[in-house]
Amino acid sequence: MKISNKILNIKNYDNYLDIDTNAAKYRIILLNDEIVRIRCTFDEEFQEEASYALVMTAWKDKMDNLLKNERKIVEAISTEYKDLDTHIQLSTKKLNINIYKEPFAIEITDKNGNIVQSDLKERSYVKDTLGRLYHYSCMEDTDYFYGFGEKSGYLNKKKRRMRMHNVDTIGYDSEYTDPLYKHIPFYIKFNSKNNIASGIFYNNSYDSTFDMGCERSGYWNKYSYFCADGGDLDIFFIYGPEIKDVVRNYTDLTGKTKLPPKYSLGYMGSTMYYTELEKDSDKAILQFLDKCSEKGIPCDGFFLSSGYTTGEDGKRYVFNWNYDRFKDPKDFVRQMKEKGASLAPNIKPGMLTSHPLYKEFDEAGAYIKDEKEEKSQTDRYWGGKASFVDFTNPKGRELWKKHLKESLVSCGITSIWDDNNEYEINKSESICCFEGIKKEVSALRPIMPNLMALMAKETVEEVYPNIRSYIVNRAGFAGIQRYAQTWAGDNNTSWKSLKFNIPVILGMGLSGVANQGCDIGGFFGPAPEPELFVRWVQNGIFQPRFSIHSCNTDNTVTEPWMYPSYTKYIRNAIKLRYKLVPYLYSLLFEASASGSPIMRPLIYEFQNDKKLLNESFDFMLGNFILVANVLEKGAKTRKVYLPEGATWFDWNTKHVYEGGQTIEFEVTLDSIPMFLRSGSIIPISEDLMNIHNDSAEKLKLIIEPSQESSFVLYEDDGITNNYKNKEYLKTIISIKKNNGVKIKFEKDGNYNKQVKKMTIDLICKDVAPVQISLENKKMSMFLDEKEFEAIEEGWFYDAEQKIAKIKYKNINKSYDININFSVKDLISI
Repeated sequence: MKISNKILNIKNYDNYLDIDTNAAKYRIILLNDEIVRIRCTFDEEFQEEASYALVMTAWKDKMDNLLKNERKIVEAISTEYKDLDTHIQLSTKKLNINIYKEPFAIEITDKNGNIVQSDLKERSYVKDTLGRLYHYSCMEDTDYFYGFGEKSGYLNKKKRRMRMHNVDTIGYDSEYTDPLYKHIPFYIKFNSKNNIASGIFYNNSYDSTFDMGCERSGYWNKYSYFCADGGDLDIFFIYGPEIKDVVRNYTDLTGKTKLPPKYSLGYMGSTMYYTELEKDSDKAILQFLDKCSEKGIPCDGFFLSSGYTTGEDGKRYVFNWNYDRFKDPKDFVRQMKEKGASLAPNIKPGMLTSHPLYKEFDEAGAYIKDEKEEKSQTDRYWGGKASFVDFTNPKGRELWKKHLKESLVSCGITSIWDDNNEYEINKSESICCFEGIKKEVSALRPIMPNLMALMAKETVEEVYPNIRSYIVNRAGFAGIQRYAQTWAGDNNTSWKSLKFNIPVILGMGLSGVANQGCDIGGFFGPAPEPELFVRWVQNGIFQPRFSIHSCNTDNTVTEPWMYPSYTKYIRNAIKLRYKLVPYLYSLLFEASASGSPIMRPLIYEFQNDKKLLNESFDFMLGNFILVANVLEKGAKTRKVYLPEGATWFDWNTKHVYEGGQTIEFEVTLDSIPMFLRSGSIIPISEDLMNIHNDSAEKLKLIIEPSQESSFVLYEDDGITNNYKNKEYLKTIISIKKNNGVKIKFEKDGNYNKQVKKMTIDLICKDVAPVQISLENKKMSMFLDEKEFEAIEEGWFYDAEQKIAKIKYKNINKSYDININFSVKDLISI
């Protein structure tokens, strides 16, 4: 066992600092004022820099060319240090990095002296006799831990031991199963005593383990540790002090969420059932779309399960169309588009040895090799023995793109569903090309799904240069958000899955993956009972990926209308989803710009409220909407804690509640409990039924003006890359309070297909307006609601809901609306 205990030598190269200890070498790089890189190797020299995960670096890296369109190279901060006898000190504008000489340990503090990261002295960096690497950190009773990618259970992972490994976990228990499909070695530590958040990303793709205080020894202070099966300890410390700062800085490092086409926010139909029919699966899917239309249920796409690839022997062969089920794929895609729906076919990276294309890939050396590099490695897979495409090999990437293009993308398909890409290769010594370096698969397993998604993205963009690809991935590593939307795999059909899939999604959002969801209704198990199905759809409408998908074990298919007497509840929920599309699309843009999650834990928005430290199931949708879905069978009432620091308004009734209290209210099967935060600015579309085809000419804003705030309404054509050339419209809507309320609309961008009619529902908590002006021109006030409905411009006060309804023709420039709330003294008049 090797343990670093003593500094032997220090050498400063100005933009990095090298330290030799009695057991290992260290390189310290101050990437910026908030991010510190600590690289540790127990070998003689550091390995060549070669990261697929990082998009911000300050050094040369072997992947610079592969990632040239994504990577930003910055200049690191000077590593000039002070020698303070027991330790040396490096500094940024926000942090001090204290490196102790003996016993060797690194401690990071903010400028107020708060310790935000501290190694466990005498046990900080360890390599054991099996080659495993450990990093031990001190922890306090007031520490809470969030993130870790896709993990089961409650949001706070304190006292948890978790394994990082990609696994096909069909029918998993969303409270206990570990690991799941994603491998994202990043977490956020929040110290509730000093109210400071920080994060650590371990840029290591070997299998690893996090122990967040589960292990305890009386000989040491309380600690957590990270253990990797190989590689180096490549640690990126990320400072907050707010949780949202950590997420922003982490996504600066590993990439922001890709802005997908707008239709990805629509309801995406899916089931394995249709593609397993003996014939005419294409007709069944087209009939599904027609029935959605007939039932008044919006739908914008269909995820095509792998049954479409079934060969004559009944096995699935990627890139192979089954023409009994799909007679003319190109024409089928055309008919789907005519009905306003995209098609996302399922593809898998494992190719059975009986695959018609197996030999071509094998002879090209495109598969992962055995440990002797003599032949393609085979392992168990769907249908038998298979080899796996090596996406770290240019030959593998080239062939994959060739066949993806020929079989799917050339048919007009721009949406790809990457599935079963966990790379469960049991022989860990199998060799990957790794851009010519050659490395065992155990070092690169979770990288493969990221590169698979990148290949899908590139293929679509090569065939249709100006069309936005829509890629969906099941597995992934840090940075998967740059290429794909993800989902939480093959969940079990149960009330528990409904409930615990929420913190799974919230944890992903805190880990940089803002665009994800789960299979609504449950994937594996019998059909959901009616009440469970309704509640799941009511919850699923808030997830960025909204798809009802199933592989029911009782010969049924989960469809929106499967329980006719409950269809109205399903339809109402899905139509609410479509109302929220302008808000959701703006949140997707925000995620692409700043990394912010779309579904946010309450602690993310209300870091000062200590009652939220363990809240796992209620969440914020963006900045303004608190969602408290009904998650219990047979519920008649629902309790909700409303965070302090805001006033809250019931979505439906606009009833007012002060924050910092728990309320209880009655619920029915139609209930979707939602609360508006004071200062809310929420754009909605009341007549949207299809994102592909409907031109939303009307936009409503729900505004609560008691608190100053702002929101960026984002609009573009939703499908092309023209937004990269400023063909977008960003409207910064802000609430200003000074002698009344001013609502400012500041516009930026060249997208000119703006909505024609604007309406505002202005929530008036205490008093109705006495006057409203548009561009300094007094608007007409109407006392009769029918008269108000007949005109194009003016306002009306709804006394029951305490809402001032304002409407006017949209203005294609920046403008203001002024609201005067002065109380008119009628008696003295």
